Amino acid sequence: MLATYSTMLPLFDDPAGENPGFFDRAHLAETLQRLAGEGIYLGTSSWKYEGWLGQIYAHEKYVVRGKFSKARFEQNCLTEYAGTFPIVCGDFSFYQFPSEQFWQKLFTTAPPSLKFAFKVPEEVTCKVFPTHPRYGPRAGEPNQTFLHADIFEAAFLRPLERYRERIPVLIFEFGAFSRRSYARPADFFADLDIFLAKLPGGWRYAVEVRNEEFLSPEYFSVLRRNNVAHVFNAWAKMPPIQRQVEITEAFTTDFTVVRGLLRAGRVYEEAVKNFAPYERIQDANPETRQTVRLLIDRAKKKREPAYLFINNRLEGNAPATIDAIVHDDAD
Repeated sequence: MLATYSTMLPLFDDPAGENPGFFDRAHLAETLQRLAGEGIYLGTSSWKYEGWLGQIYAHEKYVVRGKFSKARFEQNCLTEYAGTFPIVCGDFSFYQFPSEQFWQKLFTTAPPSLKFAFKVPEEVTCKVFPTHPRYGPRAGEPNQTFLHADIFEAAFLRPLERYRERIPVLIFEFGAFSRRSYARPADFFADLDIFLAKLPGGWRYAVEVRNEEFLSPEYFSVLRRNNVAHVFNAWAKMPPIQRQVEITEAFTTDFTVVRGLLRAGRVYEEAVKNFAPYERIQDANPETRQTVRLLIDRAKKKREPAYLFINNRLEGNAPATIDAIVHDDAD
């Protein structure tokens, strides 16, 4: 159990610096690169945040004719991102099947050293489309491609095949299911088991659920049987990560995936309203930070890969949260 490591010493030395408001990007990059050399990758969810200017991004790189160019920033900032972080989670892929041309441009733009995790499109993970205007006539309708392994392979995996070495994990994010979608958790587990068993080998897969009642031995058995990781996720209506890692069965394979998204009890819209444009930490979450440290330590001791992603909505500024995780000995 992870509790074995609860009294560990800090993983890393504190960064030097006389100015407490100074963000030591170079020191963070050095630490993250060292961890990546041990198979432990820390990064953020997405990367196009102007709030990180002066922190991760140099403002002057994106000035055109004396003015900041949003277009230049969005086109080029991934290269600068890779100067600090070894991996990024591409949340954008959740909303569509990107074209082969899109993938080619993305991987050509990104430095070869940068690795990607991608969320699988909701065309595969959404059972009933939400009643939201962006879904148009499909809003509220059943999704005919839910858990369709052949479509997943043809529309998502095949275009990514040439970039496989740069994609250490793919994440199936399942939003919270209503009782109307699944009257019993066991019904979802049965469907998930069938789907996972059909997936092509040679890729790492991870599953993120947002129904607390799904965190059961049966669910973890399905993942373990198919060599798929449970995503330890910080989310509004999920138990905090520290409670999830106390479940011995939750470690279902030989790699770890973490997504620090929201403080328990805080909805996404509230976090966006309170934290945007994500320039600084506004609500430190020491419990989640310490749990992420423990998971890093566990992976180091077991010599297993780990992929850990922090979202701006967790505390207000993902880079500063990651810096605190790897450098602070007290929160």
